[in-house]
Order: sequence, then C-alpha cells, then structure tokens
Amino acid sequence: MTAQRDHHDISTLVSRLFRALDAREFTDGWADGCFTSDVRTTTPVGDAEGADAVRHAEVAVGRFARTQHIACDVLVDVAGDGETATASWNALMVHVHHDSTLRERGEGANPLFTVGGVHEAELRRTSGGWRISRMDVRAVWTTGEPPVVTA
Repeated sequence: MTAQRDHHDISTLVSRLFRALDAREFTDGWADGCFTSDVRTTTPVGDAEGADAVRHAEVAVGRFARTQHIACDVLVDVAGDGETATASWNALMVHVHHDSTLRERGEGANPLFTVGGVHEAELRRTSGGWRISRMDVRAVWTTGEPPVVTA
C-alpha cells in the first residue's frame, strides 16, 4: 500500500504544481507545497536554484496570456529508505501569446506555442509530504513560435 500511496501523493503533487502555474496565483509561499527550499531546476529558459527557480517559473508563464499544463504517464520510483524518490512524466504545455505579441508578429500570427516534453524530478519526503528537490524539463517537440523576450 505504501508504494501506491507514494505514487498517488507524487502524482497529486505534479498536478498541484501544474494547476498553480496555470492559475498564476503566486502569493508568498505558493511553491512551498511543491518544492524544497533548495530546489534546482533545469528548463528551456535556464538553470536556477532555490527561490530563483520559483521566480523562473513565475516569469516563464508570465510571458503568455494563458497556459495549460497537462501531465500524464507519471512514473515513480521510491528509494529503499522511503525518504527520496525519482519521478518522470510526459507533459503537454500549451501557451497562448499575449495580444501584444500577436500584434508585433502581424496578421495571421499563430496564437499558440505548444510544447511536448518530459519532466524528470528528484523528490524528498518532508514533514509536509513529498517535495521536488530537482526538476529537469526537456522539450521533445514544439509547434508555433516561442514568446518575444526582451532584455
């Protein structure tokens, strides 16, 4: 039963993370329920650690008017000590460009930037439950154009 419970808890954590990103309700401490304080991330927009990793996620979704992240095929492997785990999942990440981006790109611009990717994570069991301590996001395919990024 423990293996099933851990899989359920980690899958639910992934869903909570994706829902939080899409809802964009980034109140103080929003990520505490998803990440350890020393989380390390590697994503298509860069590498980050700790609070910077959380800000990276907030900035990344803010480059779009709306997003929808869908996770599936979550695979979990809990270490023998029961305190750490690895997980991987496929993700479909749909991003809707801001109107300003579409105006800049001109008539007929594709409003969507869609990414099919794979997430790989390391997790630690904490007093509050499972938390992601490392997460790598790898794009496998994309359609549309990425956002306009200004310095």
